[in-house]
Amino acid sequence: MANDKKLVEEITSMDEDFAQWYTDIVKKADLIDYSSVKGCMIIRPYGYAIWENIQHLLDTRFKELGHENVCMPMFIPESLLNKEKDHVAGFAPEVAWVTHGGSEKLQERLCVRPTSETLFCEHYANIIKSYRDLPKLYNQWCSVVRWEKTTRPFLRSREFLWQEGHTMHATAEEAEAETVQMLNVYADFYEKDLCIPVIKGQKTDKEKFAGAKATYTVEALMHDGKALQGGTSHNFGSGFAEAFGIQYLDKDNKLKPCYQTSWGVSTRMIGAIIMAHGDNNGLVLPPAIAPIQVMVIPVQMHKEGVVEKATEIQQRLNKTFRCKIDTSDKSPGWKFSEYEMKGVPLRLEMGPRDIENNQCVLVRRDNRQKYFVSLDELETKVAELLDELAQGLYNDAMARREAMTETPEDLDAFIESAKEKPGFKKAMWCGDLECEMKLKELADVSSRCIPFDEEPVGDKCIVCGKPAHKLVYWGKAY
Repeated sequence: MANDKKLVEEITSMDEDFAQWYTDIVKKADLIDYSSVKGCMIIRPYGYAIWENIQHLLDTRFKELGHENVCMPMFIPESLLNKEKDHVAGFAPEVAWVTHGGSEKLQERLCVRPTSETLFCEHYANIIKSYRDLPKLYNQWCSVVRWEKTTRPFLRSREFLWQEGHTMHATAEEAEAETVQMLNVYADFYEKDLCIPVIKGQKTDKEKFAGAKATYTVEALMHDGKALQGGTSHNFGSGFAEAFGIQYLDKDNKLKPCYQTSWGVSTRMIGAIIMAHGDNNGLVLPPAIAPIQVMVIPVQMHKEGVVEKATEIQQRLNKTFRCKIDTSDKSPGWKFSEYEMKGVPLRLEMGPRDIENNQCVLVRRDNRQKYFVSLDELETKVAELLDELAQGLYNDAMARREAMTETPEDLDAFIESAKEKPGFKKAMWCGDLECEMKLKELADVSSRCIPFDEEPVGDKCIVCGKPAHKLVYWGKAY
C-alpha cells in the first residue's frame, strides 16, 4: 500500500531495532545534538519549540489554579541536603558535587540540584509565620542534574529541563487535595494535548519518591510495550516541614506544622510523544504542541503566481494556526519527506491547477489521507482536520494499550506473558515487598502503579497466593 511506503530510508524500522529507531528520529528530525559533556544533550530549536509549547500550555494551567513561578539557586549546600535523611539517601548516588570555586577549595561541598525540595523548605521556613501566609503555591521551570550511568536523549540524561511545583498547606487534607489535583492536571494534559492515554495511580512504597508519604503517577505505554512514567505528584505530609522547622501560628494562637506537596514533569514528555505516536517515517506530533501545525508547499513554483498565492495562504492561516511555507529550491518530494520526518500534522500543497479551482490539497501526517479543500472554507477545514488527527492519535494509542494489556491467571502465566508479550500485566498483590521483588526477579517487571478506580481482578496475590486487595499494573519500563 502507498501509505506503508517508507519514504525516509535512513530511519531504522521500529520492528527491526526500536532503540535505534528512536535515536534516528531524535537526530534526523533535528530535535537534539550530542555535546562534549557525556550524558548531556543539546536541544535544537525544533526540539526546544516543542518544549516551549508544552511549557506554555502547562504554565497556563498552573497559573489558573493560583500557582506562581519562582527561581531557586542551582546549588544546595551539603548540610542543607542532609536535613531530610530519606530524601538525601534516595538521591545520593545521582548527585553531582562542586568542590572548588575557582582555584580555592570550598569549605562546604555544594550539590548541583537534583531536585529542589530542600531549597524550597529553607525558603518557606523563612517566610511562613501565620495561617495568613498559607497556602504557598510555587512552581519553578529549570534544569536539574542527576548523574545517570546510562543515558538516552529526553528519556534519561544527566541534565534535563523540567518544572517542579512545591506547595505548603495548613492541613493534611489540603495537601492531599493539591497532590490529587496536580496529578489530574498532568493526566488531562497527556490525554487532551499530547493525545497519550495514561493510567493514574499510586506508587508502591518501593517506587515512591524519596521522603514522600505517598507518590501518585501517570503511566503511559509506548509502541514497544514498555511503560513510561509520565509525571508524578507527591504528598510529603509534614515530614519535610518538621525537619526544616516550617510551622505557622494558627487562629487558635498555637504553632502547627505545615503540610507539603511536590509535583513535576520533564522533557521526558518529548520522548513519550516520539515513542507513542512516531512511525517509520519519523515523528507524528499532536497539533497542540507541534511547532508547525501546517506546512505550505508550493508545487511547480516556476509557474507564474504559485509562490505568491501560496504565500498569501500561509499568511492567512498563520493568523489562527502555526503555519509556515517552504519556498526553497528543493523538490516537492524531498519537502514532503522532510516534513513527514518532522511530524508536521498537516501539509498543504498548492499548484497552478489548485489556484484555478480555488482549492488546495491537505494531507494528514498520521494516515496520509488527502483532502481537496475549497479556499473559501480553509480555516474551518484545517481546524477540523487537526482535531480529527488529535483524536485519531489518541484512539490509536488507546487501542494499542488495550491490545497490549493482559491479566495472567497465575504466576507461571504471568512469567510467560512477561517473557513473550510486551505490555502491561494486571495482577493482584498482597502488599509485601518480598512479592514485589520476586516478580522483578522472575519476570523482570516493576510495579508501575496501583490504579485508581479499577475493579480487582481476583482476591489472591499473583506471587504468594495470600489474600490481596491491591490491583497493580506491572511492566518493563524506561
